[in-house]
Amino acid sequence: MALLRKAAAALSAAAAVLLSASLPASAASTSSGTLARETFDRLPLGPVSEGHGWTADTAGGTLAIAPSTTGPGRELRIHTEGNGRAFLVFPELTAPGNSYWARLRLRVDAFPTAPDWAHWTLAEASGSDSPTLVRPLGGQYAPTDNGNFWGVGSDLGPTGDWTSWRTSAPATAGEWSCVEFHLDATDNRVTVYFDGVEQPDLTVSTSRHGGTSDPFTFPTFDTLRLGWQLYQADPAPSSYDIRMDDIAVSTGRVGGCGG
Repeated sequence: MALLRKAAAALSAAAAVLLSASLPASAASTSSGTLARETFDRLPLGPVSEGHGWTADTAGGTLAIAPSTTGPGRELRIHTEGNGRAFLVFPELTAPGNSYWARLRLRVDAFPTAPDWAHWTLAEASGSDSPTLVRPLGGQYAPTDNGNFWGVGSDLGPTGDWTSWRTSAPATAGEWSCVEFHLDATDNRVTVYFDGVEQPDLTVSTSRHGGTSDPFTFPTFDTLRLGWQLYQADPAPSSYDIRMDDIAVSTGRVGGCGG
């Protein structure tokens, strides 16, 4: 009987693996709290305007699927000209308690060196009940410190337009990073991790942020945008290339970044 039970359990596990493999990337592992998932491996090579549960938002930019530069499979290539934008958009992404985790691998080939204080965004979360845009992944070129630095930011809400960049988090071009961020509505808190390591200097919350003296508060999230936008005209360099892969959004920490 024990051998039969073990055999049945093995068959059940194998069936679960096969079922997961047959599902679209956005549907697999929903039982574990997955809200969205995209590896780009099942999309055709070339320009792309939609994927598993996402659409594209571009102006002066493009999205394309290309062979992976780090191993088997495929990755997303993002290209923009000037201050153009190119995002993949998860338009119906809601989470219990208005809180979720995201993980992605990315590489930015070059960050801006002009104009002074050039501001860029790689992730933006929003909701239809509020104009507030929460930017958990972005940064700014600071001429006073001769570099680009990561920083959480926001716009159009009661705290105004701000990016809380930190010199302790320099943005390095030309290298792959595994990035995670956590949106925690219990304290309107945004926490960022690089390669599995928390970056406490980047954390913002209701009363700790880079805007006005008003409280920083989340909208009721329903949309997540991942890609690239630089907001100032005539930047240097004049175009930008970003590579992105292994996107996962979940009610719990996804992991997979080491640390």
